[in-house]
Amino acid sequence: MWSRGHPIGWEKSVHKVIIIGSGCAGLTAAIYAARADLKPLVLDGYEPGGQLALTTMVENFPGFTDGILGPDFIERTRKQAQRFGTEFRSGAVTSVDLSQRPFQVTAGKETYDSEALIVAAGASARMLGIESEKLLLGYGVSTCATCDGYFFRDREILVIGGGDTAMEEATFLTKFAKRVTIVHRRNEFRATRIMLDRARTNEKIRFLTPYIVEEVHNVGNKAVDSVLLRNLDTHQTTKVEAEGVFVAIGHDPNTKVFRGKLAMDESGYIITHDGPKTSVEGVFAAGDAQDHRYRQAITAAGSGCMAAMEAERFLEAEGK
Repeated sequence: MWSRGHPIGWEKSVHKVIIIGSGCAGLTAAIYAARADLKPLVLDGYEPGGQLALTTMVENFPGFTDGILGPDFIERTRKQAQRFGTEFRSGAVTSVDLSQRPFQVTAGKETYDSEALIVAAGASARMLGIESEKLLLGYGVSTCATCDGYFFRDREILVIGGGDTAMEEATFLTKFAKRVTIVHRRNEFRATRIMLDRARTNEKIRFLTPYIVEEVHNVGNKAVDSVLLRNLDTHQTTKVEAEGVFVAIGHDPNTKVFRGKLAMDESGYIITHDGPKTSVEGVFAAGDAQDHRYRQAITAAGSGCMAAMEAERFLEAEGK
């Protein structure tokens, strides 16, 4: 006979808390949970290290006077979590059972049981899907104006997108850039009127429509120097000089495995209340999986801290 996937009489260790995701939110949660002697297990997820692992220089996280490379920041934080007893396992979560406790989490061929769960799976920036974009990510191609805008002072920048995110990113980048060109595949924009009007009245912003990006140059030099665009009406290609390309076509939260199991908004972001609490008692969410507004390392870290503290309180109340 089997009980919840295991033979009766077969004992399996139950973790006090499992953290899904190893970005800034997940690692901060791990540090707090480990220091509370919860012996957390962190499952790395699809993108170990999260968005910071794909970022070059981080200059807006307090405490690093001269900035720090994103991968170095993640590695330091990971070691800090390990120092206090955090256990790490690689692999992406493929299914969860939140119908009863202990919760059951499956990643790859392994299944884990836990009394509390922290979802810090993050969100992935939507990309254009061209090879040169991928090869130049972090070398002039970016998905975060707030993170990287400072490095593009007095330069020509392209922002790809037609929604509020694109308008907001473009407007922000005018603080640094010589000129910002918004490239959109349609003549109409999805952006709200107020955001679009704000961009249109900015002297530093121009618009190119209806164009798509064919290729970003120069992969050989590991630096952006121009972009090849194609007009969707005429099919003619145009080379535009630029030293930076910001892809602003939205983010997708990495929460598909929780659909129908946790309350979410229409975009798939986990809905939280009273801080990091979700619709299921004992399950907490932190970072970009529940935050589509700020999406910063410092806010992710803060929410990771809150999730771990609430998980500790929950387990104490349960006598665990």
